[in-house]
Amino acid sequence: MTSIGTDKTTQQIGKVIWAENLCKKFGAFTAVDHISFEIEKGEIFGFLGANGAGKTTAMRMLTGLSKPTSGKGVVAGFDINTQSEQIKKNIGYMSQKFALYEDLKVWENIRLYAGIYGVPKKEIAPRTDDLLHRLGFEKEKDTLVKSLPLGWKQKLAFSVAIFHEPKIVFLDEPTGGVDPAARRNFWEMIYQAADRGITVFVTTHYMDEAEYCNRVSIMVDGRIDALDTPKNLKDQFNASTMDEVFHHLARKSTRNAD
Repeated sequence: MTSIGTDKTTQQIGKVIWAENLCKKFGAFTAVDHISFEIEKGEIFGFLGANGAGKTTAMRMLTGLSKPTSGKGVVAGFDINTQSEQIKKNIGYMSQKFALYEDLKVWENIRLYAGIYGVPKKEIAPRTDDLLHRLGFEKEKDTLVKSLPLGWKQKLAFSVAIFHEPKIVFLDEPTGGVDPAARRNFWEMIYQAADRGITVFVTTHYMDEAEYCNRVSIMVDGRIDALDTPKNLKDQFNASTMDEVFHHLARKSTRNAD
């Protein structure tokens, strides 16, 4: 199936992610309430919201895991309503739990995910060796993943998620439970990926990390209540930190669960 990237409207927009009036309902409950936004290639986009805001539901629609009730969207050139399988092949994904196989060795995890993501067989071995070298994991290649420190697991999981050089990587609370030094190192990896043209879509509950994003959206009760650069949002709400901005908006929430 071909990409809808040849569609005139999509060409005019020229965005890696585009959503228009995206809505998801579960019975009478509206989890995502007609949200619209665009994200450019290589952008680091922060997707924030308190528990119950709807950000997880929105991410599931964008990653092809859930169909919208209504609205339109394009991710990596593919329609979220009709081309979910193509979307899955052109994105990377990393969750807070990392999704690594604990009882496999480091190199086995890399090669397993390379195969899942469709990396050509002849390229897997040399690219695995290159990744181990870049991570400084040569001595740990035969180590079981469950034996690695948390920060090392995090680096490995992110590297695996972008091993196939996807157009977009979705990071769902990727630094939860990791110490500040490891979080800073992880964000250096994010910047390096963005410099290579990979678009980064990240959810986080650490407001200092929101400061690292090019732009930030903040969801409240299924709607996007604010979307701009961190600097502009702080100016708009007369705040000195993104934490102040977030709490100013989140206190309007009436929901308790996502």
